[in-house]
Amino acid sequence: MRQRNLLFILFSLLFSHAVAQDSLTIAMTGDIMMGTTFPEVALPANDGANLFNDVKHLLRKADIAVGNLEGTLCDGGTSAKGEGPNIYAFRTPTSYAPLLKDAGYDFLSMANNHAHDFGDEGIASTEECLRQQGIKFAGLQGRVESAVIRRKGLRIGFCAFGHNSYTIQHTELDSVRRVLDDLKVKSDLIVVSFHGGAEGRSKSHLPYGTETFLGEDRGSLRELAHFCIDHGADVVYGHGPHVVRAIEVYKDRFIDYSLGNFCTPYGMSLTGISAHAPVVTITIDRHGRFLHGQIHSFLQAKGIGPRLDKQGAVARQIKLLSEEDVPHSQAHISATGKITRK
Repeated sequence: MRQRNLLFILFSLLFSHAVAQDSLTIAMTGDIMMGTTFPEVALPANDGANLFNDVKHLLRKADIAVGNLEGTLCDGGTSAKGEGPNIYAFRTPTSYAPLLKDAGYDFLSMANNHAHDFGDEGIASTEECLRQQGIKFAGLQGRVESAVIRRKGLRIGFCAFGHNSYTIQHTELDSVRRVLDDLKVKSDLIVVSFHGGAEGRSKSHLPYGTETFLGEDRGSLRELAHFCIDHGADVVYGHGPHVVRAIEVYKDRFIDYSLGNFCTPYGMSLTGISAHAPVVTITIDRHGRFLHGQIHSFLQAKGIGPRLDKQGAVARQIKLLSEEDVPHSQAHISATGKITRK
């Protein structure tokens, strides 16, 4: 009897290890802007050391952790958006870069409308800061178009698209296809980030067709996400509206249409649903097929990073939006944020 029990334990351990090796966990977050010195100094206490306290265990535990770096990491330069108290140009001190590594990030998108806030000087400084931390990045025209990270014997490719002229634009599907085709040669799995959609608390629902905001084409995001998966992507995650949006599983592949704000203690509205700051973790198999996931609920307040949402309001919001906006999704979301296949 004892020998059979030992054999059973050994078999269970081997089986668990095989399952773990045969799958990949990805933690996804939305916009990150840890504080700014422009147009005035607005920085968190303790040099930001406590910003990620409640979430770093989730990011570190995942095989891969990704997000969107909303702004620059630089100490000087001239604002490309001009001067004045109502200018939205973000300049986070370069000394904050290690906080991103400590939090557990492996890849950050730079394809957003704040990457160029301090011109080419700000972009170069940001890229150098991320390189020093060993964090991969992509998304700007004529610079780094894609990145590859190796995990569990797999090559995971990353790319990022935005709607600004200096980004690789998701409104130009030929460019999207070109980047994806290149990554298919280099990678076993592909993760796509996009910055798009209209902004604000009234924009949480995912519309059909093209979205515009401040006269800009912010993309047709259903079309974009499906296009990416149809052309080889395995995971697609979005950000840009500053609120969360629906989650979908399409052709066995995972899509998050907006992860909203995540660590934005200053410079952005954090009232109501704008304070929602989820971490979404998913497990996919070695072929990119979605297996299961979890929405972890966090909230923000001014001057403070994401903090645990004990009431689970964020998960309930994403569940509601998903049921209303993508009713034909292959994903089911429970009241506690567990994501399973229908």
